[in-house]
Amino acid sequence: MSNQNIRIKLKAFDHRLIDKSAVEIVETAKRTGASVRGPIPLPTKKERFTVLTSPHVNKKARDQYELRTYVRLMDVISPTDKTVDALMKLDLAAGVDVAIKLN
Repeated sequence: MSNQNIRIKLKAFDHRLIDKSAVEIVETAKRTGASVRGPIPLPTKKERFTVLTSPHVNKKARDQYELRTYVRLMDVISPTDKTVDALMKLDLAAGVDVAIKLN
């Protein structure tokens, strides 16, 4: 795996979970001898929902909710076999979605 890079994309609704997971990945990769570029914070996606509070009347009474999706991007440069094994065995938080691509 000398010429390939690993691109890791993390998504989560909680910024504390995603930052903690990013630190774990960076520490694991550096401990096994690979260099890491990142974590790079990508723009936060904000979804807003407006809901009527009353089931029948009162159009003016509304609640607004916001769902934020945080994204972090990391590149593991020139990973070794040891790095790949360590990253596969890594146990991350339950609320973090991980996407891995080989370049």
